[in-house]
Amino acid sequence: MTNKHLHLLGFAAAGMLMIGTGAYAAVKLQGAGATFPGAIYSKWFDEFQKPKDAPQINYNPIGSGGGIRQLTAGTVDFGASDMPMSDEAIKAVKKYHVLHFPTVLGGVVPTYNVEGVTGDLNFTGPLLADIFSGKVAKWNDPAIAKVNAGVKLPSKDITLVHRSDGSGTTFVFTDYLSSVSPEWKSKIGAGATVNWPGGLGAKGSEGVAGQVQGTPNSISYVELFYAIQNKMPYGAVQNKSGKFLKASLETVTAAAAGAAQAMPEDFRVSIVNAPGANAYPISTFTWLLIPDKFEDAQKKKAVVDFLRWMLVKGQTYASALSYAPLPKEVVAKEEKQIAKIQ
Repeated sequence: MTNKHLHLLGFAAAGMLMIGTGAYAAVKLQGAGATFPGAIYSKWFDEFQKPKDAPQINYNPIGSGGGIRQLTAGTVDFGASDMPMSDEAIKAVKKYHVLHFPTVLGGVVPTYNVEGVTGDLNFTGPLLADIFSGKVAKWNDPAIAKVNAGVKLPSKDITLVHRSDGSGTTFVFTDYLSSVSPEWKSKIGAGATVNWPGGLGAKGSEGVAGQVQGTPNSISYVELFYAIQNKMPYGAVQNKSGKFLKASLETVTAAAAGAAQAMPEDFRVSIVNAPGANAYPISTFTWLLIPDKFEDAQKKKAVVDFLRWMLVKGQTYASALSYAPLPKEVVAKEEKQIAKIQ
């Protein structure tokens, strides 16, 4: 499907929603979760609720872990996460089954503030694992110098910065490190929270960004959107093909290409360290977590209408905010899953 077709379909979908919004009885939806897609969700909800009498959607970007907790507790109508819920977490939700709906794609990037360094730095996966585990502790360590020939690196201690809250961004980053470093996988592992060997904790993507910007010789990980929005330098990461790549819409999309063809029926999949010469290795889908049953028929209608709008018109806003739109194969599968919402 071409961009032109998506554009036309988007206006058609939007038109249908405008006609039908009169059926809503001042519906208000409350959601919470991932900060990773916060910018695109804010844009989507603003656009979706512009028509008169449209349902109102409030979203609290408290992190993926918080979104899953609130969904499980029944205090929100939907959650959002950068990591798929585990089988155990899904079973813990007693009232209904949780459906996963991929929304957009994004990348997680290593961002840094190194004295005297203004250009891009290169990192391999094992090197990032050694830095964040504390094994590589100075910026002029030979392991960093080896992949950054010609860069004058300071003889300064590396200050690690990480998320202090339960974060899907942390999950994606540590999932990647676990995929490239057996030592990281066995000692620290992947999770929304992990037992970091040291460093400074900061809450939310904004907190991490601010901490790195204010701390000389620090390094952390943030979403591609936050690095671009805050004009933060971020490094190139060596992919599975041996190529050093910076995150971009093109390289994140390339990482999703193979996954789209083999997407599982429940959409729970990791695409870190994906094959492909142009695949950025720390890429991910991000998901809306939607109950398969709603006691309130008006809320069900609002959620279903939003999901249909998101899959067509919503995708046209992604690129401008540094997210990659969903592959058409995934959109087609999601349209079928919407019918499971009762």
